[in-house]
Amino acid sequence: MSEVSDVPTREIDAPVRRVPGRLLAPDPGWTTTADVVVIGSGIAGLTAALRLREEVGKVLVVTKDVLAAGSTQWAQGGIAAALGPGDTPAEHELDTLVAGAGACDRDAVHALVTEGPEAVRELIALGTNFDHDPDGELSLTREGGHHRDRIAHAGGDATGAEIQRALIAAVEQAPEIEVIQHALAVDLLLAEDGGVAGVTLHVMGEGQRDGVGAVHCRAVVLASGGLGQVFSQTTNPAVSTGDGMAVALRAGAVLRDLEFVQFHPTVMYLGPDSLGQQPLISEAVRGEGAFLVDFEGDRFMQGVHELADLAPRDVVAKAITRRMNETGRPHMWLDARHLGAEMWERRFPTILATTRSHGVDPVTELIPVAPACHYASGGVRTDLWGRSTVPGLYATGEAACSGVHGANRLASNSLLEGLVFSRRIAQVLPGELRPLQPPVADARTAGLVAGGVRRELQDAMTTRVGVLRSAAGLADAVGLLDKLAGETAEVIDQQSWETTNLLTIAIALADAAALREETRGSHWREDFPERDDEGFAGHFDVVMADGASTLEFVPAAPTDRGAA
Repeated sequence: MSEVSDVPTREIDAPVRRVPGRLLAPDPGWTTTADVVVIGSGIAGLTAALRLREEVGKVLVVTKDVLAAGSTQWAQGGIAAALGPGDTPAEHELDTLVAGAGACDRDAVHALVTEGPEAVRELIALGTNFDHDPDGELSLTREGGHHRDRIAHAGGDATGAEIQRALIAAVEQAPEIEVIQHALAVDLLLAEDGGVAGVTLHVMGEGQRDGVGAVHCRAVVLASGGLGQVFSQTTNPAVSTGDGMAVALRAGAVLRDLEFVQFHPTVMYLGPDSLGQQPLISEAVRGEGAFLVDFEGDRFMQGVHELADLAPRDVVAKAITRRMNETGRPHMWLDARHLGAEMWERRFPTILATTRSHGVDPVTELIPVAPACHYASGGVRTDLWGRSTVPGLYATGEAACSGVHGANRLASNSLLEGLVFSRRIAQVLPGELRPLQPPVADARTAGLVAGGVRRELQDAMTTRVGVLRSAAGLADAVGLLDKLAGETAEVIDQQSWETTNLLTIAIALADAAALREETRGSHWREDFPERDDEGFAGHFDVVMADGASTLEFVPAAPTDRGAA
């Protein structure tokens, strides 16, 4: 990707939306300083902190819950890299570009796949215990969209938990890194030049740092994860409320590709009234031979794609949703009975325990599955080194849009992206650290949306901006979201802060989905079922000034031509 300031744009007929320009919050009751603040404690945030700690002085890691509470902990399938015999970064690059449906950035993908193997080896050297075969070689499996076995995993299906454990252990041994847990990032403090001067936090603690405070710093690295709680059902943990994206947007950073939300095709269906985080049935289960069937026992993925049940996730999610609509059923089935008890217990112990806890034994029974929100391919627009459009603000992992995922993330590229691009940020940030600058008076209009509207927001996003989208449904959703923006909070609390962030991101996402009148990757328009490179090859960017958000379209040549 070229420097983000050099990207050409053209005007589109997009509406202007209004949400709070900053979150209404008490004045800071405490202050502290750091050279770099890292917001988020998953693979992206902790990798950035560990690699920066010896180069920039004091690094402060801020996390909304405990260090292990983010999305990395829940990653089951593994981390993709060309580590196996016969595999090459070029093949990994090809699979990534095809999955991204023409919307990837080729340079970003090239950086990911060429630097990925070394990054994973460094993760192993840090102490991550990946699974090995009887010969002592790294055990690799395959997931949707991959043409090679290149997914390294740990503990069978506990890869994220093992990576998180190793990273936390390393951070605990690093005196240069300070950690503040149970802290919500409220808003960025801005310097006179519009760049980063610090960040305000709300700490749910006791003693000196309790309540709202201010951290003055020279740079901020956003690694705060995704936006899954925008929807009623998601594989994301409760902390994934789009906070980092909303903080960046209110500070003037550009967000890109928000409409490309990946719905994981095989999430355990718990019934129509189940809300929030749902159990993920990893794609690796299909990689080991499980397959999808409908209520008649038909393997409906046969003939849909050359990879059948291991097709890219958007293909599988659409096929499941189509069959659900055709049959009037609330879910489909995953058949993994033939894997046997030994395979389940060795390879997928976490999933086995989870399904059994919900009354389904996959060794002898079919697993009910349906798509649910899983991953945001879009986020804070960055260049190849994690720089946003706000001086001193960097972004990495799911909070960022590096250009790697395009319109549909290739399975197990997410952990790799956080690893590779956090390493890249650490290469450049020390040499371009800004001087510590005083924040200017914040002229943005403060506001807060009532926390009680969250359920209505999530229902609207799920039913109208979910897997199936249409002009009528999107218009209904945007109208409702505009109405909810007027529901002012009566109390200042974390529920209202998070709900305001969710609404801020939901409005931008729905607007981009309405403007993209085509079907591409994870964005599926019922009324525009074909991909349209002539009209929509490119990206929708959203920017905000004092709560007024606008979108613009950035044309870009499709990056998967000749890649299939």
